[in-house]
Amino acid sequence: MAESECETPSTPGEFESKYFEYNGVRLPPFCRGKMEEIANFPVRDSDVWIVTYPKSGTSLLQEVVYLVSQGADPDEIGLMNIDEQLPVLEYPQPGLDIIKELTSPRLIKSHLPYRFLPSDLHSGESKIIYMARNPKDLVVSYYQFHRSLRTMSYRGTFQEFCRRFMNDKLGYGSWFEHVQEFWQHHMDSNVLFLKYEDMHKDLATLVEQLARFLGVAYDKAQLESMVEHCHQLIDQCCNADALSVGRGRIGLWKDIFTVSMNEKFDLVYKQKMGKCDFTFDFYL
Repeated sequence: MAESECETPSTPGEFESKYFEYNGVRLPPFCRGKMEEIANFPVRDSDVWIVTYPKSGTSLLQEVVYLVSQGADPDEIGLMNIDEQLPVLEYPQPGLDIIKELTSPRLIKSHLPYRFLPSDLHSGESKIIYMARNPKDLVVSYYQFHRSLRTMSYRGTFQEFCRRFMNDKLGYGSWFEHVQEFWQHHMDSNVLFLKYEDMHKDLATLVEQLARFLGVAYDKAQLESMVEHCHQLIDQCCNADALSVGRGRIGLWKDIFTVSMNEKFDLVYKQKMGKCDFTFDFYL
């Protein structure tokens, strides 16, 4: 499969680094040279995979999945580094060799498109939990994230960043294709397709969905305890100043989109997503 250099402009700063294109998709530089190994990564039937496009609520989802899948005590989970328990497949650390040796059942994350995930995932018994977030809030969060990291140091305007998003010129490629690929598999028995906004609208139902999908059973008191803990996490994400870069509230886009930007975005969204039979909540 072909890899090619993707020279990025000298400005804004984040795009000074070299991304590369793999089969037409722009990927971060740390994916270079490992895509074939990822495709052949040995998958186990007991694996649980969390897959998202970046800034889709991954941190919140991993907490909920860990809590439900492991039967973890909500009072204890706050003392743990959940990121260490759920490595990202394509990240340099801990690396593919370490992930291969993890004890089952493994919990693994990825931001890769469906077609770039390990081939065994497409036909095996491993469970895939995919979460999508409304793209207007997502692009704002992605923009703030790029501006916050020294290694990216993006200093361009939001308007330019949003244009890149609509033209599929950001890391991990097209959000529109990413979501639609997974939606095409949402009826597969090993795939659970979730929307980030549902964590805010009806968290209890989402937790119950996860429990059924993962094949675990809890009594009413246990479920209520889990839901209460997850509500606290969501409140922290939405309200804490320290987490303003990744604020999880719905309708974040209204703080930064102009009328003309919103009209343009709606047009592009309709053109690229018109055939999909699902909708997002852009505000609650």
